[in-house]
Amino acid sequence: MPDSEPRSRDVAIRAGGVVLPGTLTLPAAARGIVLFAHGSGSSRTSPRNALVAQALHEAGMGTLLFDLLTPAEDRVHARRFDIALLAGRLADATAWLRRESGEADVPVGYFGASTGAGAALLAAAMDGAPVAAVVSRGGRPDLAGGQALARVTAPTLLIVGGEDREVIALNRDAYAQLTCPKLLEIVPGATHLFEEPGTLRQVAALAAAWFHRWLRADAGAADPG
Repeated sequence: MPDSEPRSRDVAIRAGGVVLPGTLTLPAAARGIVLFAHGSGSSRTSPRNALVAQALHEAGMGTLLFDLLTPAEDRVHARRFDIALLAGRLADATAWLRRESGEADVPVGYFGASTGAGAALLAAAMDGAPVAAVVSRGGRPDLAGGQALARVTAPTLLIVGGEDREVIALNRDAYAQLTCPKLLEIVPGATHLFEEPGTLRQVAALAAAWFHRWLRADAGAADPG
């Protein structure tokens, strides 16, 4: 457990020629910092992501929740599914975090939900991406594309609801294309948004355990787990 309450502050992130609002939360000595990539139609205020973020704070990790699009952009439906644009914004936010947070040496992770998972994995596949681990919740990793999935080196956890059958199939296909350390977890009884009692807390616990394992300076692909 962290020694003191995490500190939160509102931030303005310059990414791709626009300014995106966000909330950066850091414990006294962050084990790592997780950037959240929300899904289509959601935002940095997503209560589901907030619950996961709280679990990460309790495990001694920092978080950056931010909007991937401006309000004007978000009104354009096609922008919400422009995975290359969203991945670029995530990469820019990661670079901003390295420059501005005062935590340049702390390992970075990505947590992506729905379409945000595709953006997180595409960003993780970029040359020199400084990401140590990725978690997808009810995600669409297939939207990153097979070539990108094969280039991801960061250990990746895919979490899907047991009743979200179409997304299970998409995740299984994407899982087969990943060559990094990987795990597919199916939460019994959960639908796409994990609205069933207790299911989102299972997601939070799985994510916290994954990031706790991999967000450390000596973590590597050879980790036997």
